[in-house]
Amino acid sequence: MRIAVTSQNFRTITGHAGMTRRFLIYEAGPDGEPVERDRVDLPRDQSLHATLGQGTDHHPLFQSGVNALVTQSAGHKLRQRLDAMGIRVHLTGETDPVAAARALFAGRPLPEPAPHDHGG
Repeated sequence: MRIAVTSQNFRTITGHAGMTRRFLIYEAGPDGEPVERDRVDLPRDQSLHATLGQGTDHHPLFQSGVNALVTQSAGHKLRQRLDAMGIRVHLTGETDPVAAARALFAGRPLPEPAPHDHGG
């Protein structure tokens, strides 16, 4: 499993996945612990919101082979589009990227996200 975590500051899990341009990429190490494999830092015109529906096979985030996305918030349409691509979106109130990746690798549920009206 390869996990992308939305993180505008490369330290904490942030929300608004469609507008996020920075992602931490994790894989499970031999001991099952998360290992950061990459950091994706995209220009504004490469956000998911700006590019989904425009041939996402070449989007840098998907070229990294992720099959899960962890974020604090994401709109319904974005979640549907990612699901259709085989990428499971996990919404959470967790702020620590390593703790979230560790939980997913271990098959544990993530803390629920705070209520948020994303409007779409």
